Amino acid sequence: MDYQWYPGHMTKAIRMMKENIQLVDLVIEIVDARIPLSSRNPDIDELGKGKSRILIMGKADLADPALTEEFCRYFEERGMFVLAADSRSARSGKEVKAVIRKASAAKRERDLKRGIKGRPVRAMVCGIPNVGKSTFINSLCGRASAKTGNKPGVTKGKQWIALGNEVQLLDTPGILWPKFEDQSVGVKLALTGSIREEILDETELALELAAYLLTRYPSALQEKYGKEDNELLEEALLERAVSGAEGRPLSGRTRLDIPEEALYEVLTRVAVNRNLLAKGQEPDMVRAAHLMLDDFKNGRTGRITLDPVPSVG
Repeated sequence: MDYQWYPGHMTKAIRMMKENIQLVDLVIEIVDARIPLSSRNPDIDELGKGKSRILIMGKADLADPALTEEFCRYFEERGMFVLAADSRSARSGKEVKAVIRKASAAKRERDLKRGIKGRPVRAMVCGIPNVGKSTFINSLCGRASAKTGNKPGVTKGKQWIALGNEVQLLDTPGILWPKFEDQSVGVKLALTGSIREEILDETELALELAAYLLTRYPSALQEKYGKEDNELLEEALLERAVSGAEGRPLSGRTRLDIPEEALYEVLTRVAVNRNLLAKGQEPDMVRAAHLMLDDFKNGRTGRITLDPVPSVG
Protein backbone atom coordinates (compact mmCIF):
# COMPACT_ATOMS: atom_id res chain seq x y z
CA MET A 1 0.00 0.00 0.00
CA ASP A 2 1.22 3.52 -0.82
CA TYR A 3 1.11 5.71 2.31
CA GLN A 4 0.69 9.34 1.21
CA TRP A 5 -1.50 12.16 2.52
CA TYR A 6 -1.07 15.79 1.48
CA PRO A 7 -4.34 17.74 1.52
CA GLY A 8 -4.51 21.20 -0.03
CA HIS A 9 -4.43 23.15 3.23
CA MET A 10 -0.84 21.98 3.84
CA THR A 11 0.40 23.94 0.83
CA LYS A 12 -1.29 27.03 2.26
CA ALA A 13 0.19 26.31 5.70
CA ILE A 14 3.80 26.08 4.51
CA ARG A 15 3.33 29.31 2.56
CA MET A 16 2.06 31.02 5.72
CA MET A 17 5.02 29.72 7.72
CA LYS A 18 7.47 31.09 5.16
CA GLU A 19 5.77 34.47 5.35
CA ASN A 20 6.03 34.56 9.16
CA ILE A 21 9.48 33.05 9.75
CA GLN A 22 11.14 36.47 9.83
CA LEU A 23 8.93 37.44 12.78
CA VAL A 24 10.32 34.76 15.10
CA ASP A 25 13.56 34.22 17.02
CA LEU A 26 13.24 30.47 17.57
CA VAL A 27 11.83 27.47 15.75
CA ILE A 28 10.42 24.82 18.08
CA GLU A 29 9.86 21.55 16.26
CA ILE A 30 7.75 18.85 17.89
CA VAL A 31 8.50 15.27 16.87
CA ASP A 32 7.12 11.93 18.03
CA ALA A 33 9.71 10.21 20.23
CA ARG A 34 8.63 6.84 18.79
CA ILE A 35 9.71 7.99 15.31
CA PRO A 36 12.09 10.93 15.87
CA LEU A 37 13.45 10.82 12.32
CA SER A 38 10.34 9.82 10.39
CA SER A 39 8.27 12.55 12.09
CA ARG A 40 10.65 15.35 11.06
CA ASN A 41 9.43 17.32 8.07
CA PRO A 42 12.50 18.10 5.88
CA ASP A 43 10.87 21.42 4.88
CA ILE A 44 11.27 22.67 8.46
CA ASP A 45 15.07 22.36 8.30
CA GLU A 46 15.08 24.63 5.27
CA LEU A 47 12.54 26.98 6.85
CA GLY A 48 14.52 27.30 10.09
CA LYS A 49 17.94 28.07 8.61
CA GLY A 50 19.69 30.77 10.65
CA LYS A 51 17.27 30.41 13.57
CA SER A 52 17.95 28.89 16.97
CA ARG A 53 16.38 25.43 16.98
CA ILE A 54 14.62 23.53 19.75
CA LEU A 55 13.57 19.92 19.19
CA ILE A 56 10.91 18.56 21.55
CA MET A 57 10.63 14.77 21.47
CA GLY A 58 7.01 14.54 22.55
CA LYS A 59 5.16 11.40 23.68
CA ALA A 60 8.42 10.22 25.22
CA ASP A 61 6.41 8.23 27.76
CA LEU A 62 5.35 5.95 24.85
CA ALA A 63 8.87 5.48 23.44
CA ASP A 64 11.76 3.18 24.31
CA PRO A 65 13.65 5.20 26.98
CA ALA A 66 17.10 3.89 26.05
CA LEU A 67 16.65 4.85 22.39
CA THR A 68 15.19 8.23 23.39
CA GLU A 69 18.41 9.02 25.25
CA GLU A 70 20.45 8.06 22.19
CA PHE A 71 18.31 10.23 19.94
CA CYS A 72 18.69 13.20 22.30
CA ARG A 73 22.48 12.92 21.99
CA TYR A 74 22.20 12.49 18.21
CA PHE A 75 20.24 15.73 17.75
CA GLU A 76 22.32 17.69 20.27
CA GLU A 77 25.43 16.80 18.28
CA ARG A 78 23.72 18.51 15.35
CA GLY A 79 23.41 21.81 17.17
CA MET A 80 19.86 21.59 18.50
CA PHE A 81 18.50 22.18 21.98
CA VAL A 82 16.70 18.92 22.73
CA LEU A 83 14.16 17.83 25.32
CA ALA A 84 12.32 14.53 25.66
CA ALA A 85 8.93 15.25 27.17
CA ASP A 86 5.47 13.95 27.86
CA SER A 87 3.56 16.95 26.53
CA ARG A 88 0.70 16.40 28.97
CA SER A 89 2.93 16.76 32.03
CA ALA A 90 3.15 20.03 33.98
CA ARG A 91 6.74 19.15 34.81
CA SER A 92 7.55 19.04 31.09
CA GLY A 93 6.17 22.58 30.77
CA LYS A 94 8.72 23.88 33.27
CA GLU A 95 11.52 22.05 31.48
CA VAL A 96 10.48 23.50 28.12
CA LYS A 97 10.47 27.04 29.51
CA ALA A 98 14.02 26.46 30.77
CA VAL A 99 15.11 25.24 27.32
CA ILE A 100 13.49 28.28 25.66
CA ARG A 101 15.43 30.59 28.00
CA LYS A 102 18.65 28.75 27.18
CA ALA A 103 18.03 28.78 23.41
CA SER A 104 17.12 32.48 23.43
CA ALA A 105 20.02 33.64 25.62
CA ALA A 106 22.03 34.98 22.67
CA LYS A 107 18.98 36.86 21.37
CA ARG A 108 18.35 38.51 24.74
CA GLU A 109 22.01 39.49 24.99
CA ARG A 110 21.86 41.14 21.55
CA ASP A 111 18.73 43.04 22.60
CA LEU A 112 20.43 44.37 25.74
CA LYS A 113 23.42 45.57 23.74
CA ARG A 114 21.00 47.49 21.52
CA GLY A 115 19.21 48.95 24.51
CA ILE A 116 16.09 46.83 23.96
CA LYS A 117 14.51 45.61 27.18
CA GLY A 118 11.48 43.45 27.79
CA ARG A 119 10.84 42.38 24.22
CA PRO A 120 9.34 38.87 24.32
CA VAL A 121 10.97 35.96 22.57
CA ARG A 122 8.89 34.85 19.60
CA ALA A 123 8.90 31.17 18.72
CA MET A 124 7.24 29.29 15.87
CA VAL A 125 5.91 25.88 16.96
CA CYS A 126 5.76 23.43 14.08
CA GLY A 127 5.60 19.75 13.28
CA ILE A 128 3.66 17.09 11.43
CA PRO A 129 -0.09 16.45 11.96
CA ASN A 130 -1.22 14.95 15.29
CA VAL A 131 2.27 15.10 16.81
CA GLY A 132 0.99 17.01 19.83
CA LYS A 133 1.78 20.66 19.09
CA SER A 134 -1.44 22.09 20.52
CA THR A 135 -1.33 19.81 23.57
CA PHE A 136 2.26 20.95 24.09
CA ILE A 137 1.25 24.63 23.95
CA ASN A 138 -1.65 24.10 26.34
CA SER A 139 0.63 22.36 28.84
CA LEU A 140 2.94 25.39 28.74
CA CYS A 141 0.14 27.90 29.15
CA GLY A 142 -1.75 25.92 31.75
CA ARG A 143 -5.00 26.45 29.87
CA ALA A 144 -6.72 25.44 26.64
CA SER A 145 -5.19 28.10 24.38
CA ALA A 146 -4.79 25.93 21.28
CA LYS A 147 -7.27 23.58 19.66
CA THR A 148 -6.51 19.90 20.28
CA GLY A 149 -7.78 16.62 18.91
CA ASN A 150 -6.81 12.99 18.48
CA LYS A 151 -6.87 13.26 14.69
CA PRO A 152 -4.45 14.94 12.28
CA GLY A 153 -5.43 18.28 10.86
CA VAL A 154 -7.16 19.96 13.83
CA THR A 155 -5.15 23.20 13.70
CA LYS A 156 -6.01 24.88 10.38
CA GLY A 157 -4.52 28.38 10.73
CA LYS A 158 -1.89 30.26 12.70
CA GLN A 159 -2.49 31.26 16.33
CA TRP A 160 -0.34 33.67 18.38
CA ILE A 161 -0.37 32.67 22.05
CA ALA A 162 1.28 34.66 24.87
CA LEU A 163 3.26 32.64 27.41
CA GLY A 164 3.42 35.26 30.14
CA ASN A 165 5.35 38.41 29.25
CA GLU A 166 8.50 36.63 28.13
CA VAL A 167 7.46 34.37 25.25
CA GLN A 168 5.00 34.47 22.38
CA LEU A 169 4.26 31.24 20.55
CA LEU A 170 3.04 30.97 16.98
CA ASP A 171 1.07 27.74 16.67
CA THR A 172 0.98 26.47 13.08
CA PRO A 173 -0.95 23.71 11.28
CA GLY A 174 0.60 20.27 11.03
CA ILE A 175 2.33 19.81 7.70
CA LEU A 176 3.62 16.75 5.89
CA TRP A 177 5.60 16.87 2.67
CA PRO A 178 4.26 16.00 -0.80
CA LYS A 179 6.02 12.67 -1.32
CA PHE A 180 7.68 10.14 0.99
CA GLU A 181 10.75 8.87 -0.85
CA ASP A 182 11.01 6.01 1.66
CA GLN A 183 7.67 4.24 2.10
CA SER A 184 8.70 2.99 5.54
CA VAL A 185 8.36 6.64 6.65
CA GLY A 186 4.74 6.64 5.50
CA VAL A 187 4.12 3.37 7.36
CA LYS A 188 5.50 4.79 10.63
CA LEU A 189 3.50 8.00 10.24
CA ALA A 190 0.36 5.93 9.69
CA LEU A 191 1.10 3.75 12.73
CA THR A 192 1.51 6.75 15.02
CA GLY A 193 -1.61 8.55 13.78
CA SER A 194 -0.28 11.31 11.52
CA ILE A 195 -2.15 10.12 8.42
CA ARG A 196 -5.95 10.09 8.34
CA GLU A 197 -7.34 6.67 9.25
CA GLU A 198 -10.03 6.91 6.58
CA ILE A 199 -7.49 6.36 3.80
CA LEU A 200 -5.73 3.42 5.48
CA ASP A 201 -6.17 -0.35 5.26
CA GLU A 202 -5.98 -1.32 8.93
CA THR A 203 -5.29 -5.00 8.29
CA GLU A 204 -2.34 -4.20 6.05
CA LEU A 205 -1.05 -1.66 8.55
CA ALA A 206 -1.36 -4.14 11.42
CA LEU A 207 0.80 -6.59 9.44
CA GLU A 208 3.43 -3.85 9.16
CA LEU A 209 3.24 -3.35 12.92
CA ALA A 210 3.55 -7.08 13.51
CA ALA A 211 6.72 -7.08 11.42
CA TYR A 212 8.26 -4.26 13.48
CA LEU A 213 7.35 -5.96 16.74
CA LEU A 214 8.60 -9.38 15.60
CA THR A 215 11.97 -7.99 14.59
CA ARG A 216 12.53 -5.52 17.44
CA TYR A 217 10.15 -6.17 20.34
CA PRO A 218 8.97 -9.81 20.20
CA SER A 219 8.57 -9.89 24.00
CA ALA A 220 6.08 -7.01 23.79
CA LEU A 221 3.86 -9.09 21.50
CA GLN A 222 4.03 -12.06 23.84
CA GLU A 223 3.36 -10.06 27.00
CA LYS A 224 0.43 -8.19 25.49
CA TYR A 225 -1.34 -10.87 23.51
CA GLY A 226 0.02 -14.24 24.66
CA LYS A 227 -1.44 -16.58 27.24
CA GLU A 228 0.26 -18.90 29.72
CA ASP A 229 -1.33 -21.92 28.08
CA ASN A 230 -1.12 -20.57 24.52
CA GLU A 231 2.07 -18.67 23.76
CA LEU A 232 1.74 -16.23 20.90
CA LEU A 233 5.32 -16.65 19.73
CA GLU A 234 6.65 -20.15 20.27
CA GLU A 235 9.96 -21.14 18.71
CA ALA A 236 8.38 -22.62 15.56
CA LEU A 237 6.71 -19.32 14.65
CA LEU A 238 9.83 -17.30 15.37
CA GLU A 239 11.85 -19.62 13.17
CA ARG A 240 9.38 -19.16 10.33
CA ALA A 241 9.34 -15.42 10.85
CA VAL A 242 13.10 -15.05 10.51
CA SER A 243 13.72 -17.69 7.86
CA GLY A 244 15.53 -16.52 4.76
CA ALA A 245 17.17 -13.55 6.47
CA GLU A 246 20.65 -14.94 5.79
CA GLY A 247 22.09 -14.58 9.24
CA ARG A 248 21.41 -10.90 9.79
CA PRO A 249 20.62 -10.01 13.41
CA LEU A 250 16.91 -9.97 14.20
CA SER A 251 16.82 -6.21 14.85
CA GLY A 252 18.25 -5.53 11.39
CA ARG A 253 15.54 -7.33 9.47
CA THR A 254 12.54 -5.83 7.75
CA ARG A 255 9.08 -6.97 6.74
CA LEU A 256 10.53 -8.19 3.46
CA ASP A 257 12.52 -10.78 5.42
CA ILE A 258 9.42 -12.19 7.10
CA PRO A 259 7.14 -14.64 5.27
CA GLU A 260 3.66 -13.17 4.83
CA GLU A 261 2.05 -16.23 6.38
CA ALA A 262 4.01 -15.67 9.61
CA LEU A 263 2.61 -12.14 9.90
CA TYR A 264 -0.93 -13.36 9.25
CA GLU A 265 -0.38 -16.07 11.85
CA VAL A 266 0.48 -13.43 14.45
CA LEU A 267 -2.72 -11.52 13.63
CA THR A 268 -4.73 -14.75 13.75
CA ARG A 269 -3.34 -15.63 17.18
CA VAL A 270 -4.12 -12.17 18.51
CA ALA A 271 -7.73 -12.64 17.36
CA VAL A 272 -8.01 -16.09 18.96
CA ASN A 273 -6.34 -15.13 22.24
CA ARG A 274 -8.57 -12.07 22.60
CA ASN A 275 -11.68 -14.01 21.54
CA LEU A 276 -12.22 -11.79 18.50
CA LEU A 277 -14.21 -14.24 16.42
CA ALA A 278 -16.50 -13.83 13.42
CA LYS A 279 -19.25 -16.15 12.18
CA GLY A 280 -18.34 -19.81 12.39
CA GLN A 281 -15.84 -19.03 15.15
CA GLU A 282 -13.33 -17.85 12.57
CA PRO A 283 -10.70 -15.33 13.74
CA ASP A 284 -11.87 -11.78 13.00
CA MET A 285 -8.77 -10.31 11.39
CA VAL A 286 -10.27 -6.85 10.97
CA ARG A 287 -11.06 -6.46 14.67
CA ALA A 288 -7.69 -7.93 15.64
CA ALA A 289 -5.93 -5.43 13.38
CA HIS A 290 -7.89 -2.52 14.87
CA LEU A 291 -7.05 -3.72 18.40
CA MET A 292 -3.33 -4.00 17.68
CA LEU A 293 -3.16 -0.54 16.10
CA ASP A 294 -5.15 1.12 18.87
CA ASP A 295 -3.05 -0.57 21.57
CA PHE A 296 0.15 0.62 19.93
CA LYS A 297 -0.99 4.22 19.39
CA ASN A 298 -2.03 4.53 23.02
CA GLY A 299 1.06 2.90 24.53
CA ARG A 300 -0.66 -0.26 25.73
CA THR A 301 1.76 -2.48 23.80
CA GLY A 302 4.70 -1.07 25.74
CA ARG A 303 7.31 1.63 25.23
CA ILE A 304 8.36 1.13 21.62
CA THR A 305 10.49 3.13 19.18
CA LEU A 306 10.21 2.29 15.48
CA ASP A 307 13.09 4.43 14.13
CA PRO A 308 16.65 3.16 14.56
CA VAL A 309 19.28 5.62 15.75
CA PRO A 310 21.57 6.48 12.80
CA SER A 311 25.16 5.36 13.12
CA VAL A 312 27.41 8.36 13.61
CA GLY A 313 30.20 8.62 11.14
